[in-house]
Amino acid sequence: MFTLAICGRPNVGKSTIFNRLTGKMLAIVHNTPGVTRDWKEYPARLHGRDLNVIDTAGLEDILNESLESRMNSKTEDALKKAHAILFVIDGREGVMPLDKHFAKWLRKQNKPVILAANKCENDSNVFAGLAEAYQLGLGDPIPLSAAHGHGFSDLYDYLEPHWVDEEKEEDIKENSGVSVKDIDALEGDDDFDFVLLDTKEEEDDKKPIKIAIVGRPNAGKSTLLNALIGEERMITGPEAGITRDSITVEWEHEGRALKLVDTAGMRRKAKVQNVLERMSVNESLRAIRLAQIVILVIDAQQPLDKQDLTIAQHVEREGRTLILAMNKWDIAEHKKELLENIKHKLGHTLSQIPDVPIVTLSALNQTNFEKLFYKIFTSYDTWNTRVSTGRMNRWLYGMESHHPAPLTQGRPNRLRFITQIKTRPPTFAMWVSKPKDLPDSYRRYIVNGIRETFDIKGVPIRLLVRTSKNPYKD
Repeated sequence: MFTLAICGRPNVGKSTIFNRLTGKMLAIVHNTPGVTRDWKEYPARLHGRDLNVIDTAGLEDILNESLESRMNSKTEDALKKAHAILFVIDGREGVMPLDKHFAKWLRKQNKPVILAANKCENDSNVFAGLAEAYQLGLGDPIPLSAAHGHGFSDLYDYLEPHWVDEEKEEDIKENSGVSVKDIDALEGDDDFDFVLLDTKEEEDDKKPIKIAIVGRPNAGKSTLLNALIGEERMITGPEAGITRDSITVEWEHEGRALKLVDTAGMRRKAKVQNVLERMSVNESLRAIRLAQIVILVIDAQQPLDKQDLTIAQHVEREGRTLILAMNKWDIAEHKKELLENIKHKLGHTLSQIPDVPIVTLSALNQTNFEKLFYKIFTSYDTWNTRVSTGRMNRWLYGMESHHPAPLTQGRPNRLRFITQIKTRPPTFAMWVSKPKDLPDSYRRYIVNGIRETFDIKGVPIRLLVRTSKNPYKD
């Protein structure tokens, strides 16, 4: 698919353009320069045409080992993937020295570059900024207002010639093996009737497993994602809180499609004072809500503090499958005692989910990844477990015979019927005579019995207690 990368110096509105094109608030937008750090890719649609859009970090003229330099490096990696580049300047401020510096660099790239002047609302300074933009040597600037949605029709017109060539190339590669140059020559011949072969790809019914990687700052989440996919996709470093946006990476392991989401570190709510950090945490919580598997990365040198347990409880409330990844295990001390302490804390804090999978690993040294993938796939299958109604009710009869529900007003509180109403997480509805009089302890008895009998361990289970309507009540 045609890919458009958005680049420019910090705070010119790249992420706002990205959100406008994708139609979703996917990138964090704030007037602080340098909000975006890792590049982000998402499908978009512009005037009926599909494309991929890449939002990149602001370009800085820095060549050292700093965070800004690493951001530049990742931006360059993103531009290599693009078929065209949208270079954005601030229409109000006009052309800045940094714009000139990177415009010169972009002219040397063997890719079409489209110049856009953002923030071009009704302002007298805009015309001066547009006039200055011609000195960048990138052609006519497109006046845009991403905040108001103005100018995107012009952007489509500028992209159109590059889109046509790209579509031809894809059709030819897939169907005929003829080069673009040959097609252009043949289309000028009146006697030539070119017919593309109609190929049908087999549809893959298996959707990717959505995996969110969460945890406290500096636990090694981005390092783990990079190690899993085998490339330096995310910016990493000793600084805490490098990741701000939730970054999605589609990948495949042993034939199974995965959608990995790296998230910003989540500190205690009382410590989150900065607006940007609050927005990042909200993005992380959203990633948990949309995920199917959540990997909670824990620093083995600072194991399972109150914030880790708070995140784990939130994952359980959302009904997601939780896997604990004990990172930096290679440098941990007293490993046996450490593991027992973690299991003890989980048993008290997450007693409603016994047997939460725990994987000890080292993201830096890429150890124990096969065990992590095994836990991911087995937990995912467990999360999708479905039990037949007949089997459930035979089991319920045995549970009630062994341990009846407490009496209510001297009369039995009968368990009438049970069925599974949904998966992901496994959710059961049970009809009883007096649901309000059924104590929580008995509900736990039923849920624990479901876990043991049907081997639904390590994932949340929902039990809804209901009663049948009495037609003679009134």
